[in-house]
Amino acid sequence: MALATQGVPQLELEAVIGFNGHVFSGLRVHPDQEHLIYPLGGSVILKRIEDGKQEFLHGHTDNVTCISVSRSGSYIASGQVTFMGSEAAVIIWDYAQRTIYAQLLDHKVKVEALAFSPNEKYLVSLGGQDDGRIVVWNIETKQAICGSLASPRSAGDCLTVQFSNTDDNVFVSAGSGTLRVWELDLPNRKIRPTECQTGKLKRTVKCVQISEDDQFIFCGTTSGDIMKINLKTGLLSDSGPAKDKYSMGVNVLRVLKHGDLLVGSGSGTLTLCSRTSFKTLKKVQLEKGVTSIAMRGEGQQFFVGTEVAQMYCFGCDDFKEELISTSHNSAVKDVVIVYGTSELFATCSEEDIRLWHIDMSKELLRITVPNMTCNSLDIMVDGHSIISAWNDGKIRVFGPESGRLMHIIHDAHRMGVTAIAGTRDSKRIISGGGDGQVCAWELQPQGHRLLEAMKKHRAAITCIKIKSDSKECVTASADGTWIIWDIVRFVSLQMGIANTHFRTVCYHPEEYQIITSGTDRKVVYRDVFDGSAIRELEASQSGSINGVHVSQDGGHFVTGGDDKLVKVWDYMKGVVTHVGVAHSSSITSIKICSNNRILISTSADGAILRWRFPHPSDS
Repeated sequence: MALATQGVPQLELEAVIGFNGHVFSGLRVHPDQEHLIYPLGGSVILKRIEDGKQEFLHGHTDNVTCISVSRSGSYIASGQVTFMGSEAAVIIWDYAQRTIYAQLLDHKVKVEALAFSPNEKYLVSLGGQDDGRIVVWNIETKQAICGSLASPRSAGDCLTVQFSNTDDNVFVSAGSGTLRVWELDLPNRKIRPTECQTGKLKRTVKCVQISEDDQFIFCGTTSGDIMKINLKTGLLSDSGPAKDKYSMGVNVLRVLKHGDLLVGSGSGTLTLCSRTSFKTLKKVQLEKGVTSIAMRGEGQQFFVGTEVAQMYCFGCDDFKEELISTSHNSAVKDVVIVYGTSELFATCSEEDIRLWHIDMSKELLRITVPNMTCNSLDIMVDGHSIISAWNDGKIRVFGPESGRLMHIIHDAHRMGVTAIAGTRDSKRIISGGGDGQVCAWELQPQGHRLLEAMKKHRAAITCIKIKSDSKECVTASADGTWIIWDIVRFVSLQMGIANTHFRTVCYHPEEYQIITSGTDRKVVYRDVFDGSAIRELEASQSGSINGVHVSQDGGHFVTGGDDKLVKVWDYMKGVVTHVGVAHSSSITSIKICSNNRILISTSADGAILRWRFPHPSDS
């Protein structure tokens, strides 16, 4: 059965939780002072500062790597990464129309940095290490004027570019052992570099800021110091601090109106320092490296982004931070909505579990297990515990309000715990491991008891769903098998095999059918009693289906996978009723809340998306 989504109504996206904090200077404040601009996967997000309302610019085919905003705010430019040998696009967006103004193709593999000229005549783009070129674009004609290798042959990679504040024909580039002032020779369609002389200082420059009067270039280095260069002469004017250099390097700089510097370091310190002596005036320690500093207005307020996807708001006078946004900074592995509610849900990522309020998109609780990966989680029906599956072979049980570790099952699975589910009575856990084993555990007041270890799968268990009477469960495995188990007598009741790696399985609410899906891009309805395939749907045109969930009334189900599309299906008709287009990476998991009000989907770029479910319950 062919899949057709053209002309299918689009899902309404209500909110996105996510921010790619690894993009240097990726967080910007638009000159209208009302919007934050930042990347998430292949999207550029515009978020109103006052009420949090979001808009999305979609056009990139892969992750956004850099962002620049023109002085008036008429244009936003964003660059992306792509596959080896392919062209990486630069997109100029018309801010007023929220549309693509121009798509510029000249760089290979990655666009490293972008900068607009002060009067918005030109855009300069810098390619990544596989490209190594600087290109100057005419914004009006949407054409390249000229280009050049960014670094001299004796130097390393160029990492950043910055335009003059007053001259459309002058910009600066910097990187590993290279610092150049470029002048645009428009009649001859050339850019001519002048090497800056830093004397004995050999540095890798990560970030550049030019003082408002264009007198000095300030360069933040990986060595943790700042170089001050005279823009006119190209000579080193000063460097510092002499002692107490910035730990893990200077990631980002901002020159304030009065000339002092805001400095964000790789160790997470945010510092206000003197423009003359580089002496520290104020300092605050944030969680992990600072990657963005964005000024709002005349400097009364500024925003800071970190590599762990946190956003802070600061007042310039009191230098006090307010955490305004948190999100996962790596792939979200699983999502579960608290049973019987539409208010709370939990997600797991590399080393943490987070509990969220659905409507406020606000993080309520974070549970961190350093240097471990949480593969799967479930919340017990009684709401008293979060059960979680970890790559170190342990099952961890946490309190959902305190986040306190209540119980731990050591050595639950030899090759890591890969899937987990709890029974309705909240007394038993069914777990699956990388070794293909399925285990049933009984939770006791003072510990736990292994009831049975069942071994028929030959590869990692990818999904477990338990029947409502808690007497049976179904498991799916990467070996292409699914098995229905009796979890009272601990025997297999049905088994099926297909030429696929199963990623997910679930019961229809009436429990006479199960649905399986995986790398073969098919969704298959199967009879619980004899295991036969009843219906087969072609659910994706590219990539595997990684998540399936059936609504509680059984009328609809949702799918998400490597094609980045959220699809809502009519269960009886087997047709797509709505499509959600907003994810920039593979969808990893997907759930509908119990009253059919909202739908949550997660993806490999750390994003959590909240959609309005289009088929509300009659009740």
